[in-house]
Amino acid sequence: MTVSLAASHAKGKFATDKIFGAAAAANQAAAQYGKEKVVNATIGSILDDNENLVCLPTVEKLFRTLPINEIINYAPIAGLPDFLDAATALTFADNRPDAYTDAVATSGGSGVIHHTIWNYTELGDAVLTSDWYWGPYKVLCEDALRKIDTFTLFDEQQKFNIKSFESKVNELLAKQNSLVTIINTPAHNPTGYSLADSEWDSVLDVVKEAAKDQSKRLILLVDVAYLDYAGEQNECRAFMKKFGNLPENVLIIIAYSMSKGFTAYGQRTGAMIGVSKSKEVIKEFADINQYTSRATWSNINRGCMRLLATIYNDKSLLAQADQERSQYYALIRERSDIFVREAKAANLNMLPYIAGFFLTVPSAKPDAVCDKLHENHIFAVPLGKGIRIAVCAVPSAKITGMAAKVARAITTVEK
Repeated sequence: MTVSLAASHAKGKFATDKIFGAAAAANQAAAQYGKEKVVNATIGSILDDNENLVCLPTVEKLFRTLPINEIINYAPIAGLPDFLDAATALTFADNRPDAYTDAVATSGGSGVIHHTIWNYTELGDAVLTSDWYWGPYKVLCEDALRKIDTFTLFDEQQKFNIKSFESKVNELLAKQNSLVTIINTPAHNPTGYSLADSEWDSVLDVVKEAAKDQSKRLILLVDVAYLDYAGEQNECRAFMKKFGNLPENVLIIIAYSMSKGFTAYGQRTGAMIGVSKSKEVIKEFADINQYTSRATWSNINRGCMRLLATIYNDKSLLAQADQERSQYYALIRERSDIFVREAKAANLNMLPYIAGFFLTVPSAKPDAVCDKLHENHIFAVPLGKGIRIAVCAVPSAKITGMAAKVARAITTVEK
């Protein structure tokens, strides 16, 4: 008999992360065959053409010169006020909605998701997201004793499937009074898709229709982790203007993270930004989420909050960081363009890619296809229904020819 001292809700938990597993396999192959012979398309961080982890030079220089007290000291539970102002301003740019807003510092974007699930759903509720989603969404739901449910992301025209979204929203609201929906856009992980402004109009029409029932609470969590690599600054944020003047029983929560935009992946610094027509809803938002921060991690990384506030409030530093980031955006775009072009030539079916760190190839046997790719020393991440390829991490020289090899592996395994 196996002995367990865990509580009933914790018993049997075991984290098997396919992303880190695939990365470990790639590193092992690099040690065995040489890094130059291995294609590591597993890493969700920008690597340069020498496959070194990227840090924006402005970020590194400033971080190394911060006073030690700004690095080691405690921060307010809610976050440094100037950090919260900076994070909010950087999130919206010129597209701040006509609504009340407030923000709470979190441990990265994951902290925003954690707090939203915990504070805006009941025990046992389902959280809704698309059928292509970042795996930790499920872990975060289940650890909080919630479930995850999905709608079909793409329709037959490979556009946002508004019919599936509407159907699932109505189905879940028939069973529960509060519904959190996670939409990861722009530059979705894992597909690279971004909702068009017209698709946002359709999403919000569904939400507003459902909100006519005043007994229902609708929370739309917009995960914008890859926002700064999604296109022109205001163009890819234009949809945020649409968050103004929504019904009072609709709350928008935006998950802002420094991980990608400011290349501070492991520093775990983010902000939870609430948007509502109601001043009372936003006051409650700030109160309950600060409380949950105190009960979870207390306060977060002061040094990175000071870093962001300093960059934002110095227009020359901000311009430098923007310029440096734009070079890496162009680098990722060059890599993705090669893959998309060669995929078309190889008749390789891809999910629609607009921008971002990842693209996805559907597959009926993703684990077997990834195993087959190992024979060519190519390492990608197997998902439930496809293969995720991190174009952010693979130099253009190694991207070249990769699509044809993926196509051959799929044909071989799935024939």
